[in-house]
Amino acid sequence: MQKEENSLYPFPVSALQMFGEKRRVPDIYERLNDLMGMNSLAVLGNCVSQLGLGGLPSKSFGCLFGLSGRTIAFHGNAKKSFEPKKEQQQIVSQEDEHNVSKRLHKDLSFFPRSITDSVLSNNPKDDPNVRIAFKGLPGCYSEDAALKMYPKCQSVPCDRFEDTFKAVELWLADKAVLPIENSAGGSIYWNYDLLLCHRLHIVGEVQLAANLCLLALPGIREEQLRRVLSHHQALASSDAFLSKLGTIQEDVDDTAGAAQYVALEGLRDAGAIASARAAAMYGLNILAERIQDDAENITRFLVLAREPIIPKLDKAYKTSIVFTLHEGPGILFKALAVFALREINLIKIESRPQIKQPVRVVDDSNMGKAKYFDYLFYIDFEASMAEPRAQSALEQLQELTTFLRVLGCYAMDTTL
Repeated sequence: MQKEENSLYPFPVSALQMFGEKRRVPDIYERLNDLMGMNSLAVLGNCVSQLGLGGLPSKSFGCLFGLSGRTIAFHGNAKKSFEPKKEQQQIVSQEDEHNVSKRLHKDLSFFPRSITDSVLSNNPKDDPNVRIAFKGLPGCYSEDAALKMYPKCQSVPCDRFEDTFKAVELWLADKAVLPIENSAGGSIYWNYDLLLCHRLHIVGEVQLAANLCLLALPGIREEQLRRVLSHHQALASSDAFLSKLGTIQEDVDDTAGAAQYVALEGLRDAGAIASARAAAMYGLNILAERIQDDAENITRFLVLAREPIIPKLDKAYKTSIVFTLHEGPGILFKALAVFALREINLIKIESRPQIKQPVRVVDDSNMGKAKYFDYLFYIDFEASMAEPRAQSALEQLQELTTFLRVLGCYAMDTTL
C-alpha cells in the first residue's frame, strides 16, 4: 500500500518530497536550531539556502513553516525584491535620515514573526486585545479556562465547537480554547475528529478544576426547586447531589446558557448548575458549591492557533500526534516501541475509527477477505520536538504508518 501524506512538525515531509528534497527531519531541525535567534520567519526566509531548501518554489516556503494564507511570506532574494527603482532613489535622497529609518521600520513591521512559547505566555497577559474563541456563552467553564491562561483576553463566544476553529481560521479570533477530556466523563471524541479535519496547531493546554454550583433566583431555596437545568456532563457529574435533591434533570447545551435561561425567564421553580462567575454575571444566588460527585473534577483544554510554536528545552513539553498504521501482526507494538526504546514517556493513547474509510479489507489466506475497523491513533508523549530523541522516534514511526501528523508541541500545564 502506498503511503498517504505524512506531516511532521513543522515541515510536511510530503512537501519536501514533492519538490525533490528528501532530507531527514532531524537534519532540518538541527539547522533550524542554529537559526533560533532570529526574530521572525520573514528573516528566516532569507536563510532558506542555509536550511538546504533553496531550490524550493516560492509557494512551498509558506507551506513548510505553517504560515497561513493571509500572512506575508518572505522568500527568495531579499536584496533584489527590496532594491529601489531610480525614481524611488531620487525621492529617498531628498528625505532626511530620520524619515528613511521610519519608513524602513514600518516596512519591517509587516513581516510575519515566529511564535515562541515566550510570546504565547507573556503577550496575552500584557495585551488585552488578544481574542480567544470558545464554545458557550460568557460565564461558561471554557471561558474560565481561557481566562486562566489569558487573564486579559477578549472573549469570542461560539455556538459550536467547529465554530471556534472557523473563528481562528477566518481571523475573527487569535486562538481557540477547546475541551478535550474530563476526569469524570473521559475524552471528548468529537473534538478529536475536529483536530484532524482542521489545520490549526496545538500551542498550549489548560487544566481547570471545576467548581459546580447550584444556582437559582434571589430568594429561592433548594426545597422550592422542581427541576435543574445544565449541560449533560455537569448533570452526570453531580448525580448524587441531584438524587438527594429529588428534582427533574433537564439537559441544555451549555452551563452558562442554563444560568442565563433561568435568569431571563424568571423561573422560580428551576435551578441551574454552572460556575460561580456565571452566578455573578446573570444575577443568581449560589445555593450550594462543589456539588460534583468527585471532588477533583478536572477538565483539560487545548489552546489552538493558526501557527505552531517553536519548541525549546527550557521546560517540560508535550507533543501530540495522530497516525494510522500499516496492516500486519504486532504493528501497534512496534509503533509504541519506538518511544519505549528512547525512554519517551507516553502520557495518553486514544483510538478512533476513521470517518471516511472506517473499514479496512484484508486478504487473509485462511479466512479469505476480512473486514476490520481502520483506526486513527492519537498519542501524547512527554518530549519536545527540539529533542533529537523525539525527532528520531517520529522518523522511525513514519516507516510504520500510512499517515502521520504532528498536531502540536507545547508546554505542559502543571497547575490547577
